[in-house]
Amino acid sequence: MELSEYVQKGFQMLADPGSFDSNAFTLLLRAAFQSLLDAQADEAVLDHPDLKHIDPVVLKHCHTAAATYILEAGKQRADKSTLSTYLEDCKFDRERIELFCTEYQNNKNSLEILLGSIGRSLPHITDVSWRLEYQIKTNQLHKMYRPAYLVTLNVENTDSRSHPEISFSCNMEQLQDLVGKLKDASKSLERATQL
Repeated sequence: MELSEYVQKGFQMLADPGSFDSNAFTLLLRAAFQSLLDAQADEAVLDHPDLKHIDPVVLKHCHTAAATYILEAGKQRADKSTLSTYLEDCKFDRERIELFCTEYQNNKNSLEILLGSIGRSLPHITDVSWRLEYQIKTNQLHKMYRPAYLVTLNVENTDSRSHPEISFSCNMEQLQDLVGKLKDASKSLERATQL
């Protein structure tokens, strides 16, 4: 498993019982899984009283390293022996390896679902709709008399078969700029396919 030097250093600090006692290690590991799997998770997971004695920079570094390793292991569908081998290389003791593997197994299905939902391709535009909006006054009752275009792109995500909409507002100049760039892209694509 190829991980950056930054991630490896963070993981080695996490393995050090002098930096993270058993309780702090457990809390940080669960926080890493929670931050990946729970969309409502916030940074408060690192504000636990038992983590206050750890330097915040080191704490975030180790949290990032753990989350990166978890994602990489999920991406490669790592089994317990693969996890154990890498954790041993990073100087984790037997107890921490067992705890990590247990936590990973408990969250493996949710992790695979998360990784599967990310997808591998960009959304495909299927339709465009627009309408002209004319803003007369602002919230402060100042007169504006300014036209704006509300554009909605209907897209299809081929990986998840979802059909979300992307909406944005723009003025005349911004819309003309967008149309110009799209025409340039279309001409470039035409030229590329003729070669």
